[in-house]
Amino acid sequence: MEQASGGMTHFNEQGRARMVDISGKDSTVRTAVAVTRITMQPATLEAIKEGRIGKGDVLAVAQVAGIQGAKRTSDWIPMCHPLALTGVNITFSDNGADELYIEAAVKTEGKTGVEMEALTAVSSAALTVYDMCKALQKDMVIGPTQLKIKTGGKSGDYHREE
Repeated sequence: MEQASGGMTHFNEQGRARMVDISGKDSTVRTAVAVTRITMQPATLEAIKEGRIGKGDVLAVAQVAGIQGAKRTSDWIPMCHPLALTGVNITFSDNGADELYIEAAVKTEGKTGVEMEALTAVSSAALTVYDMCKALQKDMVIGPTQLKIKTGGKSGDYHREE
């Protein structure tokens, strides 16, 4: 597969989207960290932390959902390559009032990065929290969801300025 004219590697010769050919790229260790937050009523956050949500342990289920989301990113995002992930870690923290923070760290050794896997991980974890708590509160707000860190690959490292 050759690169389309004009250097736009994500488009074919007809100007339509395509999955980029990464066969010529070098394998390197690649990592990405993404973050999101869920804003909710203090009583909802307290119920999550105290294990009083009727559907079960919200953070345990959301952690598994985040890992599963990272592993299945190419099923969600059409142009993503399926990747053999070497590590996924989902962590939670909160502000003690009305915000739950979710962070995903994803790692692989391969020919393409894991930014989308990290972003999908925090998104699926956040959606799981929403699903498990929606009977208690429907107006929770998810976001912003953003890439925090990316390492490895030809484009080099990235660290979001706060």
